[in-house]
Amino acid sequence: MVNPAQVRAFANALGKRAKTDPIDAMVIAHFAEATEPDIRPLPDQAAQHLADLVARRRQIIGMIVAERQRQQRLAAKRLQQSFARLIKALERELSSLDEDIDAAVRGSPAWREKEDLLASAPGVGPTIARTLIAELPELGALGRKEIAALAGLAPWTRQSGRWKGKSFIGGGRPSLRAALFMGALVAARYNPALKAFKERLIAAGKPKLVAVIAVARKLLTILNAMLRDKKTWRDLQQELAHAKDLMAAEGLLRLDGSRPQAAQAGARKRSP
Repeated sequence: MVNPAQVRAFANALGKRAKTDPIDAMVIAHFAEATEPDIRPLPDQAAQHLADLVARRRQIIGMIVAERQRQQRLAAKRLQQSFARLIKALERELSSLDEDIDAAVRGSPAWREKEDLLASAPGVGPTIARTLIAELPELGALGRKEIAALAGLAPWTRQSGRWKGKSFIGGGRPSLRAALFMGALVAARYNPALKAFKERLIAAGKPKLVAVIAVARKLLTILNAMLRDKKTWRDLQQELAHAKDLMAAEGLLRLDGSRPQAAQAGARKRSP
């Protein structure tokens, strides 16, 4: 599977503005030859059904929010009754969808295990966990950079010569980015490790929104490691703390968590 927008941009780069089946076949063949995209399996029927349920739930929530906003703007009694009836019907449909999603996730041993692992992280509730299961099946199977790019949380560097612009995030899967952003807001308040991480960024002069995005990316990186190693949040944090203690004992880490210059220089020499 490839991104259709990338294929269209590739066609424009080749000067192929016309669009017919033979031209499309030729462009796709040249695109595959030039980029050698990774081969990814299509989701099975159960995974596609879960993704459809999660997407429909998001649509219903959007309709409820829209109706409530309209309800606040119009005061006529007849219209208020109409809004109340429609919102009540949408809430019943939302409750029914939640039951279907719960049955699908808890009925699969693999998905149930993933949900339990993801929900062990402070800031990740059932909604975010199930969104990740449905819309990011690659979680736990890719590296941190690849998984951040899929979620649209990887920064784009903008630099040319001496000019250096601000980096932005974008692309990826917008629904995932929105879910992780909400999770980051909660984690930055109630997750001690990520709260301290955000406070360090703000103390270093980073804007608050940039700090929240960084928290979202770090949260995703940790969740990816949790599924990869099949460890809960607590187990993973204990391993990290133990590793830091060993590094501190060997003089490779200061008490404040930073690395001495000698250790940094040694790490640079060892890196390829």
